[in-house]
Amino acid sequence: MTLPIPDSHRDLLTRPIPAVLTTLMPDGQPQSSLMWCDFDGQCARFNTTAERRKGRNMRADPRVTLLIVDPDDTARYIEIRGDVQLTEEGAIEHLDALTRQYTAHPRFYGYVSPHEQQARETRLTGRIVATKITLDAIHR
Repeated sequence: MTLPIPDSHRDLLTRPIPAVLTTLMPDGQPQSSLMWCDFDGQCARFNTTAERRKGRNMRADPRVTLLIVDPDDTARYIEIRGDVQLTEEGAIEHLDALTRQYTAHPRFYGYVSPHEQQARETRLTGRIVATKITLDAIHR
């Protein structure tokens, strides 16, 4: 069961706004990355690889935080904390959808990243099951 994304801030997940994803390193230190994200109607989603540090971190500890700040009003934001569900199924299609949302390219591999890179990585879609949602104090 996930907490619902408030209607007042849902646009931050449906517009092409980069988000900051924070995972936990093996020693407990936080690690943050800039990510493309979207919304599946229930949960925030993003895409990464199993081989990257954040992919390895999430496999070891599913607790994550996603922070999105409205570029048109930097006092407006949403922070989503929860546990991530990772899947390889449909991850390339999800990545291509994010690529079309955030860029003018039709797909990720061959446009944003070299086509040969696809054979060297395992794509994952991360879906955050929200356990805590924090909104800015001004726009709640």
